Amino acid sequence: MIVNADDFGFTRDVNQGIVEAHRSGILTATTLMANGDAFEDAVRLARANPTLDIGCHLVMVQGSSVFEPGKEMPRDLAGLVQALVRREIPVYKELRAQMMRILDAGLQPSHLDTHKHTHLLPPVLEAVSRLAREFGVPWVRRPFDFGIDAKARLTKRAVTLGMRLAKPGFARLLEGLKTTDHFTGFQLTGTLDGSGLVRTLEALPEGLTEFMCHPGFLGEELRAAKTRLKESREVELRALVSAEVREVIRRRGIELVNYRRA
Repeated sequence: MIVNADDFGFTRDVNQGIVEAHRSGILTATTLMANGDAFEDAVRLARANPTLDIGCHLVMVQGSSVFEPGKEMPRDLAGLVQALVRREIPVYKELRAQMMRILDAGLQPSHLDTHKHTHLLPPVLEAVSRLAREFGVPWVRRPFDFGIDAKARLTKRAVTLGMRLAKPGFARLLEGLKTTDHFTGFQLTGTLDGSGLVRTLEALPEGLTEFMCHPGFLGEELRAAKTRLKESREVELRALVSAEVREVIRRRGIELVNYRRA
């Protein structure tokens, strides 16, 4: 199982939480936001923690553009879809600029994913696929939860079912690239705690699974940030470092790996 944290580089307190989940818990990988306010801090922490596997968290919604500094990205998925229909946003050029910022910082991403799973949209997925091949990044996130969690919010369960409609086109565009056998964590975003993590681990299928998470410390920067994931990040962090979770992993014989070792 790969335990991957999104949003590395978002704020310094999120960065510290991700590193703590790696050093003291089960987190094995993270994806870095090239347009994050705490990008430089994340790069410093990545260099100081070489066992933390680094990928690229490609951003098409929220925050500012890397390709066109000072320009704001669409606020949400609806805004992104409108911009794509109107051809107002240079998807490949934007995502390539984000990749280059990470590479120029001396980091070599081992995997790619997108903020808010925007690579489920064909124009974004086409750009992600092109970049993965261009820069030799072998892994791309497969963002389809392996089960329906009865305790997840109804809206999350409904979206999970809807996302599965994109599977055939997703597989076609990523042919020749690597994806994990399974993925989980979407339905628990914002509500993941120790019991939810244990429940997921108990149901983990055979094969390689990516578990997506969003740990962090709730400091001043996160409190001021434009995100709904605030208090929940500390709850996730406690789950990721808990002894109970480690015991379930030991009992079930789950091997913790990262993308470089998968």
